[in-house]
Amino acid sequence: MLHLKDMARRPRPKIVTLSDAAATRVRDIMDEKGAGYLRVGVVNGGCAGMEYVMDYAETPEPLDEVVEDNGVQIVVDAKAVLFLLGCELDFETTALHEKFVFRNPNQTDACGCGESVTIVPAAAE
Repeated sequence: MLHLKDMARRPRPKIVTLSDAAATRVRDIMDEKGAGYLRVGVVNGGCAGMEYVMDYAETPEPLDEVVEDNGVQIVVDAKAVLFLLGCELDFETTALHEKFVFRNPNQTDACGCGESVTIVPAAAE
């Protein structure tokens, strides 16, 4: 009889990946602030319906997902997992600004000012 414990588990996809630039910036920020983790998520708000949020966390919340990528660990809010699945976190530097950018395949629209977005949850495979 085949038991569940004997079955090979398929690898879980990473919820969020980090570009080289984002990983470097997260590492720098965590060193500067002495914080444990960068915590990312989404909240309802703005004219397009949702906003990306980032904060510092000393430890992950019990249901949060810890993601390690590119030598950096970040925490993803449990309520945001389906909205951020497949997202790449990047860090852009231009002559006018430096900012984190979410490249999210689940994002379907954004407001004109770029502060809020419309995101549909990732579909189950």
